[in-house]
Amino acid sequence: MRSTSDYPADIYAALATQGGHLSIGRGGFTLHYGDGAMLAGYGWEAIQAQCIAAGLPVIDSRCVAFDVVAHLTLAGSLVAVGREPEPAPWHGLSYAPLHVVAARYAAAGAEVSNIPGVETMPTPANRRPPP
Repeated sequence: MRSTSDYPADIYAALATQGGHLSIGRGGFTLHYGDGAMLAGYGWEAIQAQCIAAGLPVIDSRCVAFDVVAHLTLAGSLVAVGREPEPAPWHGLSYAPLHVVAARYAAAGAEVSNIPGVETMPTPANRRPPP
């Protein structure tokens, strides 16, 4: 039995996968490490610290207004994890590169780590992300 705070093998798999990343939201965390492969849980503190230290991309949307996150989730693109992204333009349920999806979350105020060129932008809680 492994400790629930011991994630090195899973993080390594995510680092080795195109689009691999950790997403943290109000319902807990999801570590995306392959096409359709993910690890989910509720205690996000340990895995977040380990992912950031390992250089794995992290998107933390807990600080974004719920309706904005719902809009991003339902109308926005999915991250192409372990597969090639679809050609632009990206829309709801299309597969886009991680940096494209992360930039949309960052524009809405999500905390983004380890994604070059994508920085969290402070925004009013009621602002909608760009299309």
